[in-house]
Amino acid sequence: MNSVSDLDSLAGESIVVIGGGFGGLSTACYLADAGADVTLLEKNEQLGGRASTLERDGFRFDMGPSWYLMPDVFEQFFAYFGKRPDEYYGLTRLDPHYRIFFKDGDRVDMVPDLQANKEVFESYEPGAGDKLDDYLRKSERNYRIGMEHFVYTDRTKLTDFIDPVVFKNAWGLSLVGSMQDHVEKYFDHPKLQQIMQYTLVFLGGAPNNTPALYNLMSHVDFNMGVYYPDGGLAGVVDGIVELADELGVEFHTDSPVAEIAGRRGGFAVRTEDGREFLCDQVVSDADYAHTEQELLPSEKRQYDADYWESRTYAPSAFLLYLGVEGDVDELAHHTLVLPTEWDDHFETIFENPAWPDDPAYYLCVPSKTDDTVAPEGHSNLFALVPIAAGLDDTPEQRRQYRDLVLDDIAEHTGVDLRDRIVVEETFCVSDFAERYNSTEGTALGLAHTLTQTALLRPPHASEKVDGLYFTGSFTTPGIGVPMCLISGQLTAEEMADDAA
Repeated sequence: MNSVSDLDSLAGESIVVIGGGFGGLSTACYLADAGADVTLLEKNEQLGGRASTLERDGFRFDMGPSWYLMPDVFEQFFAYFGKRPDEYYGLTRLDPHYRIFFKDGDRVDMVPDLQANKEVFESYEPGAGDKLDDYLRKSERNYRIGMEHFVYTDRTKLTDFIDPVVFKNAWGLSLVGSMQDHVEKYFDHPKLQQIMQYTLVFLGGAPNNTPALYNLMSHVDFNMGVYYPDGGLAGVVDGIVELADELGVEFHTDSPVAEIAGRRGGFAVRTEDGREFLCDQVVSDADYAHTEQELLPSEKRQYDADYWESRTYAPSAFLLYLGVEGDVDELAHHTLVLPTEWDDHFETIFENPAWPDDPAYYLCVPSKTDDTVAPEGHSNLFALVPIAAGLDDTPEQRRQYRDLVLDDIAEHTGVDLRDRIVVEETFCVSDFAERYNSTEGTALGLAHTLTQTALLRPPHASEKVDGLYFTGSFTTPGIGVPMCLISGQLTAEEMADDAA
């Protein structure tokens, strides 16, 4: 992977980072290590952004991301600072990686043993085991080349792609076409197609609108493995915060920002409680649209309201956090419940927004792996149903959907939770909007559609305000915890280039 560019030009700069999600924490670490004086302002009571934690009656829930994928990205991040992830948290490889219940009564496990997975594929479609080998070889190559030349290297202009090195390395990559088209070249059986495409949920896309390049996620899934960090994703947040503290970052939680005024060398960042932080540069890890539309005057915005309304947002989610009595033996740590045909669910997300009648959803049971997240004799789990951003989620709608989801879990996994619940909380579109200032209540940010990838995403450096930068899931490289970690590096590099 690429090494980080020289950041020495940032030494002595005073910089305010707005937002303590993974993008903001990552950027703050790189800037502080370079010798900048870094202050991070976080709106909420805890750091981590969407990787918040809910604690109640002895249960501890990861409220947002719960999959630890792409361990190499975390290793490279910590290595830059002369550290290792295991100095901050431990990892357990999950077995199975995940379980899938198809709603026709079928059930499969994907496991660390690739040969076992090939046999599962072969059982659905003759020759599919060997095709899985072929698919994963392509996926691994796409991962290796894609990460080095298109993820860790930020190509912000079209001319950056007109480069012999890019052409040489991009030859044979799946740079055009959709994931649906790509997967269909290898597998005919709809269930195998779903297994290869489920990771699109993490990218906020659908099979027909996500670039085929993202088949690299299958290398992440099958070859690199799925892990659980001690303490959940909150343990990773704590580790990065500890590193940032060692590097000298100053944190202020419960500090929602109301205004960004000024320009390079003379910014004032004002909080809602009237405090003012003076600095040379500003980085926003807050929602990009919120930053531009709410924190800046109209003449300093790169995009107007029509632009943001025209974007395709990654799904929001209906989340049901449950503390239950007893075990849930039928479920794995990660469990997916999928309709045999899932096109209708994606249509209700991207084409005709509505609450899905026959949802595809995800169940997380960290108490399978970690006995600290639930009291003895109890299980900790949450259900996540991807839904369209911008939906109305009234209390009555939530109650109705809660009942639908619990009924569906009982019918299709054999786990009836309804009479065993001792702790229950929901989180949905309006909560994402309120807690994270999330545009339309998206759970993730801008979707990775064919027209919202690479240089077609909003830039790291504001084109209207000198010295204002952006990081996180709206920018390159995009959605997901590893990508947001990398976005911190790309933002810091661009800041250093501009300061040099």
